[in-house]
Amino acid sequence: MSREQLAVQRARKSFQTGKTKPLEYRVHQLKSLQRFITEKRKDIAEAVKKDLYKSEHGTELFETLGLEGEINLAVEKLAEWAAPRPVEKNLFTISDEVYIQPEPLGVVLIIGAWNYPWAVTLQPLVGAIAAGNAAVIKPSDVSPHSAKVMEELLPLYLDKDLYPVVTGGVTETQELLKQRFDHVFYTGSSTVGKLVMEAASRHLTPVTLELGGKSPCYIDKNCDLTVACRRITWGKFVNCGQTCIAPDYILCEPCIQSQVIEEIRKSIKEFYTDNPKTFEDYGRIVNQRHFKRVMALMDGSKIAIGGDSDESQYYIAPTVLQDVTGESKAMQEEIFGPVLPIISVSGVDEAIQFINEREKPLALYIFSPDNKVIRRVIAETSSGALLANDCLVHFTVSALPFGGVGNSGMGRYHGQHSFDQLSHLRSCLIKKLNMEGVNTMRYPPHTAKKLGWARFFLLKQVNLGKLRRMALLATLAALAAFVVQRFLR
Repeated sequence: MSREQLAVQRARKSFQTGKTKPLEYRVHQLKSLQRFITEKRKDIAEAVKKDLYKSEHGTELFETLGLEGEINLAVEKLAEWAAPRPVEKNLFTISDEVYIQPEPLGVVLIIGAWNYPWAVTLQPLVGAIAAGNAAVIKPSDVSPHSAKVMEELLPLYLDKDLYPVVTGGVTETQELLKQRFDHVFYTGSSTVGKLVMEAASRHLTPVTLELGGKSPCYIDKNCDLTVACRRITWGKFVNCGQTCIAPDYILCEPCIQSQVIEEIRKSIKEFYTDNPKTFEDYGRIVNQRHFKRVMALMDGSKIAIGGDSDESQYYIAPTVLQDVTGESKAMQEEIFGPVLPIISVSGVDEAIQFINEREKPLALYIFSPDNKVIRRVIAETSSGALLANDCLVHFTVSALPFGGVGNSGMGRYHGQHSFDQLSHLRSCLIKKLNMEGVNTMRYPPHTAKKLGWARFFLLKQVNLGKLRRMALLATLAALAAFVVQRFLR
């Protein structure tokens, strides 16, 4: 039996004991995860530094701070999320107990990504633990130092049978995908996402696919270009452009292209100095393969800013390409690096058309002072998320579902969305054995009269909240009448 089979088998056996059912146990595991992040902060930062050349403060800001927020929210809200959820009834079920009961799915496989090796691997784990599942954690082998720290240290804090960490590359992942899981949560590319979904389909296992795509960024010529380009520069070049929701390309009118370039140039200097290569908060491409891939995407395009590189360090300077077209190499795949193409469009009409001719992106950005323009882009496009006048920050809002649509993914997570995504929302109806006379309308023989009664009872929705308010008002009215009659006459 392979190591991967054993890990899954142990996780399922441990789950079947029922130890994850009590909310107290889940809270304990969540708090242990919080303690791991706090106590091993230095180990995490050192690993990310080796993997992606990210600074210690940058790691805390972009990797672990959001994790801590997710854990705190889950601990605070778990009882509310896990409680039965009453639903509206019809007249036929008005005396019955009708509700939705969230319950654990079972054993979840979490396949993490390398670009944010802690955030995108452990955030789904928070949801899995909160929902009462066991989870097999597979960190990316492309960020090996983070994977090693996770493998060695996480079992010191979490139940090692319920939440095993399995490391390795393609072979180990393929072996894991041969096993039966109750849900697979994958973060990564669309190409691999299709393979994950195909493997899961053999067991009819549902999947959450957090993918990516080319997230467009439209700049209205009437907006404050200094502020807009500052926010775009931050969103694009953080983590050396290796962010699934980074602005992938800019759409703007030709009359503002030169000003956009100049404002981005100023922001690059402000954020990363004249020499980003020596600046500690400017990262590196993760490995040589991705370095060569990103460099090749610049072929045939005019470089307006940057373009410098050093293969020995996997360094690519913040780069802007101008006069790019839809046929350019940079527009044939998600860039996932510090290269920002600018494409000229005649206005918002052509921008919308350009976006809609391509796959639905994970995020869509628009910078405009005009609320009508923003609302129009919302109404006439589709994307996992839409942000107006900023980049990336929707990821920080736990109340917003984070996920793609179409080629950019399926499913959602963050906050209660993670809990619901990794729960079975079980329909429950509890009926008493009395009032049998009401049921005669559904029993044979079927007649027009019975059908009429069935139509009335089944199609009439009952708003219990409204009924309760009416009953309360009636009670108050009766009380007021009694007080007037008894004391005021």
